Amino acid sequence: MEQPHPLTQVGKAVSLIIICALILVPILVVFSTSLASPAEVTENGGWVLFPTEPTLQAYQDILSGGTITRSLAVSVGITVVGTAVSLFGTITLAYVLSREHFSLRKPLLLMVLFTFLFPPGMLPGYLVVKGLGLLDSYWALILPVAINVFNLVIMRGFFQGLPQELYDAARIDGAGELTVLLRIVLPLSRAVIAVIGLFYAVGYWNSFFSAILYLNDSSKWPLQAVLQTVVTKGANLGGNTTDALSDSGAVAAPQTYQMATVVVAVIPILIIYPFIQKYFTKGVLTGAIKS
Repeated sequence: MEQPHPLTQVGKAVSLIIICALILVPILVVFSTSLASPAEVTENGGWVLFPTEPTLQAYQDILSGGTITRSLAVSVGITVVGTAVSLFGTITLAYVLSREHFSLRKPLLLMVLFTFLFPPGMLPGYLVVKGLGLLDSYWALILPVAINVFNLVIMRGFFQGLPQELYDAARIDGAGELTVLLRIVLPLSRAVIAVIGLFYAVGYWNSFFSAILYLNDSSKWPLQAVLQTVVTKGANLGGNTTDALSDSGAVAAPQTYQMATVVVAVIPILIIYPFIQKYFTKGVLTGAIKS
């Protein structure tokens, strides 16, 4: 292969530097602003790139047992329980749809794909949640989105790509479907399960509109819903009352508190992602190619 021209290499390097700067500088500004004092933020017009006297006071205040602490615990609980429920439903349904001897495989698959091509709107979804009695319940944030069709198709393709000889050998040894799933399929599917699990976890963690729509009590809101209200509507973070989040006339939280809340909302996913990253290529591409 012909070596690239030096100007081409320089152009690529400059492009990469610009792209990295466009990504990293906003993150640095948010983190630096969260460490600056309110006075310094005001002097710099609302944003600080390099704080002169960094302080963790904003983090101490928002994590001192008030609104952010409560909403953070809610987000963690919803993410953990929701991911577990979603993985259970996706794995079991994907395994059933991957078995050719299952007589209802094609009709069930068509029903699943139909929901992917024609998703319900907001109003029908709200009526279903209300009809099931899930309003103002955390299950309203989990059950309606428990199984994602895209993730289901990827996992089904991965299961179909496993050697048929493994299934035949297990059945010769007298293993049932549950034993095959638990002892053969799942150990060989750790990569795709890790990737799909991360997809579900990120989805539950970042979801905020469902909480605002289905949870009338703002004290039950997860972190992302609180963050959206704080940043866009100017809610106050200073107290434990629920009126602070629902009152549009509340005094806006200081910029340092808002940015500290953003950092707290982003850090958990940033910590988990590096441990799952190695599974992305093997999990997603394998499932997609063999589907």
